[in-house]
Amino acid sequence: MNTMLANIYFAMQTVGNKLRRAEKGATAVEYGIMVAGIAVVVMVAVFLIGTNLDLMFDKVGTQIAPAAPPAT
Repeated sequence: MNTMLANIYFAMQTVGNKLRRAEKGATAVEYGIMVAGIAVVVMVAVFLIGTNLDLMFDKVGTQIAPAAPPAT
């Protein structure tokens, strides 16, 4: 009886170890997908904000009158 329980115990440990190893790969894939998604969001945000900032600076630049030269 003890031998059978020992065999079951070692079999369960082996299966547990295999599952833990397989989970590490899945976690790496999940993190990779998450990083790719975040990168896409950042690129879209930079593109949209960058365009708006460029337009805003152009508008401000045209509204600011050049300084008059000092009178001599």
